[in-house]
Amino acid sequence: MLLLGIDLGTSSIKVSVVDAATLAVLASAQYPDSEAAIISRHPGWAEQSPETWWEYVQQAIRKVHATKAYDPADIAAIGIAYQMHGLVLLDKDQRVLRDSIIWCDSRAVPYGDRAFAAIGEQRSLERLLNSPGNFTAAKLAWVKEQEPAIYGRIDKVMLPGDFIAVRLTGQATTHISALSEGIFWDFKADALSEDVFQTFGFDKRFIPAIKPLFGTHGGVTADVAKALQLKKGIPVTYKAGDQPNNALSLNVLEPGEVAATAGTSGVIYGVSDQLTYDPGSRVNSFAHVNYTPEARRIGVLLCINGTGIMNRWIKDLIKGSDYNSLNAEAMKIGPGSAGLTVLPFGNGAERIFYNRIIGAQLLDIDLNVHGPAHLYRAGQEGIAFSFRYGLDIMRENGMNPAVIRAGKTNMFLSPVFTEAFVNATNVPVELYNSDGSVGAALGAGIGAGIFTDAKEAFAGLKPVGRVEPTKGGEYEELYGRWRGALGKFL
Repeated sequence: MLLLGIDLGTSSIKVSVVDAATLAVLASAQYPDSEAAIISRHPGWAEQSPETWWEYVQQAIRKVHATKAYDPADIAAIGIAYQMHGLVLLDKDQRVLRDSIIWCDSRAVPYGDRAFAAIGEQRSLERLLNSPGNFTAAKLAWVKEQEPAIYGRIDKVMLPGDFIAVRLTGQATTHISALSEGIFWDFKADALSEDVFQTFGFDKRFIPAIKPLFGTHGGVTADVAKALQLKKGIPVTYKAGDQPNNALSLNVLEPGEVAATAGTSGVIYGVSDQLTYDPGSRVNSFAHVNYTPEARRIGVLLCINGTGIMNRWIKDLIKGSDYNSLNAEAMKIGPGSAGLTVLPFGNGAERIFYNRIIGAQLLDIDLNVHGPAHLYRAGQEGIAFSFRYGLDIMRENGMNPAVIRAGKTNMFLSPVFTEAFVNATNVPVELYNSDGSVGAALGAGIGAGIFTDAKEAFAGLKPVGRVEPTKGGEYEELYGRWRGALGKFL
């Protein structure tokens, strides 16, 4: 019995097929090979086409089938992980009404700020666990005001993963975790937020049917099954945002456990059993994958928009180099990059700065000293220091990890970044061979009842490495210098 996991990322789609009996990953594929574009028509805007996502999902599934490593007829359930906070709008015929306003788009901040004041700041924090900020509900408010003709045609509002499930099954569903990340959920009432819907003037009929996160969200239609060599009726049994899913894939489910990822954005994600919130919404709290009203599990999420995208920008700037060669050159440069400082905040408004845009900055360049390797190392160190800055906010809110779990992927493949991260935060990191598509596949197994629980699904998860802080004093001094440079822009 096989499980198919789909990970809808910002830069690409990855799919994996997992054998439920052995937990072995039989095949994985990614599409496209180059990083997908973000449409930015104005500064601070970020959009992608949902139909392009769907095309990429189909291509990735065909690509993984082409490995011939399994029989597609043996796939029994499908799970979906997806980039969080995006806004997808469908009409009554399930046609996309506009490009998705994605997670790093900043245009809705004023709409969220007005709603925060109208609802009442303390009431918002106690019931929503967040300011509406520039999350999905505030993005919808922007469409309502700025694009009324489109707004008037809306039948359903959904998150990116909900959309992919619609294209697979023809059925529109959602779940509490998705609604909480969109800031539609009232945790005190454990229901759709009357405050949000009344303040913004939204119709609750926009919200798809609310189903359990681990549960059936529809079966694959005959047309899709034929096009993708799948059996008709295969159920979609799991949908989760990429960061809750990353935590699941690292078996981070209980209070005090913490996961991290450093892809296009950077995230530290810890689990609490309290309805916790940051007074400034600099870090955010959402329903975790295993949240229930009886056993609350809240995912406390630190998100830094400008991480891997900064690393990629520098790589692209240094023509003719790939990540491996640049990492090798950066390792020849000592910590501190000979005084060169990078602030990696060029990907929209950053929540850790109260939704302000401060931009990416390259500081203290010495034209007689600094070369490409210095720039690359300084970029990775600046990203690591931004994690430290955000982790200190989490610590203010009672999240004090003894260890952080991370997949050995993306920037955690870089020894330079991993060393800087561990020493800047002064927290050991356990590395695992795990990724979002595998987590989505195993999540589907839980949702389909193939596994009794997450403990069984992740029984084979073992760390492949552990990195301990060894240069904490040196990096503490370097962080102080970086923090001083950042202070000039705050």
